[in-house]
Amino acid sequence: MSAELQKVIEAAGKILLGKQEVVKLSLACLLARGHLLIEDLPGVGKTTLAHTLAHLLGLHYQRIQFTSDLLPSDIIGVSIYERDEQRFQFHPGPVFAQLVLADEINRATPKAQSALLEAMEEHQVTTDGQTHGLPEPFFVIATQNPSHQVGTFPLPESQLDRFLMRIRIGYPERVAERELLIGEDRRQMLLRTPVALAGQRLADYQQQVSRVHVAEALIDYCQDILAFTRNSPDYRYGLSPRAGLAILQGARAWAFLEGRNLVLPEDLQAVLPATVEHRLQTAGDSDNGLGKGVMTDLLRSIPVP
Repeated sequence: MSAELQKVIEAAGKILLGKQEVVKLSLACLLARGHLLIEDLPGVGKTTLAHTLAHLLGLHYQRIQFTSDLLPSDIIGVSIYERDEQRFQFHPGPVFAQLVLADEINRATPKAQSALLEAMEEHQVTTDGQTHGLPEPFFVIATQNPSHQVGTFPLPESQLDRFLMRIRIGYPERVAERELLIGEDRRQMLLRTPVALAGQRLADYQQQVSRVHVAEALIDYCQDILAFTRNSPDYRYGLSPRAGLAILQGARAWAFLEGRNLVLPEDLQAVLPATVEHRLQTAGDSDNGLGKGVMTDLLRSIPVP
C-alpha cells in the first residue's frame, strides 16, 4: 500500500476509533469508483465517516439531508428565469460536488430517492431537457436507518443495486468507546487533520486499481458464486452480472490496499459481504440483507480455486 493511502487509513482510524476494517472497505469502494451505502442505527458515526473520507481525500463535499418533503429539485437544482438576460438560468443543486452525502436517504419519498439514480449511474443530471455533467470524481455516500424504524421508505432494488457496497459500522468496542467519551470532539479533531491525498492522486490510484490482475480461476470463482445464488432455493433472486462486476471491482481495490497487483481468493472473500448482501434476499424474507450465517454458508458452498 502506498504511504498516502496508509496515511488516509491511519488518520481516519483516529477519528473513527476501532473501525479500521470499515474505513478500509469504504476506501476500497471509492478506489473502485463505486458508491457506498452505510446502514446502521443513528449515532454510530455514519455521517462522521463520510465527512472524514471527503476531508482526507481533498474532495469537494456537500451534504443533503433527506426528509419526507424533499423534492428532486432540492437535489438536482432548478432553472430560474433571469429577467435581465430574458432566459432561464440553471442553478445547480448540492449534487454537483465530488462527494455527496445523502444523509438518511430512506427518510425521503421514492420520487426524491430516484433523483439520484441518473447521477449515480451516468455522472450527469437532466432537467428541462438539458443535460449537465457532474464533477469528477463523483461519489455518493448514502446513510440509512434500519427499515424497521419509524418514517422510513425502503430503497427499491434498482437503487440498492447502484451502490457498489453496503456496510455497517456497529457499536465500538469498550476501550474505543471510552476513549471516544473522554477524548476530544471528533469534528474538531478532523478540522485539525491535514488532507492526506491531494490533487490527481486519487484518480491515479483508481487507474492503478483498474489494472490489478484477476486470473481466469478467480473469474470462474466469481461466476460460480453468481450461479449458486441463481440456482439455490435459499434466495429469492440470484445475483446479476452487475453484482459480479461489483465483486471483482471491490476485490481489485482490496488487493491494491493490501499492496498486491493481483487478486487472491481472500480479497474476493473480504469484499463479498459488502458487495452482495444488499443485492440478495433469502426466500420468504421481506427485508433486504442477509445474516452472517447465510453469508458464511454461501462461501462454504463454493470451492475455492
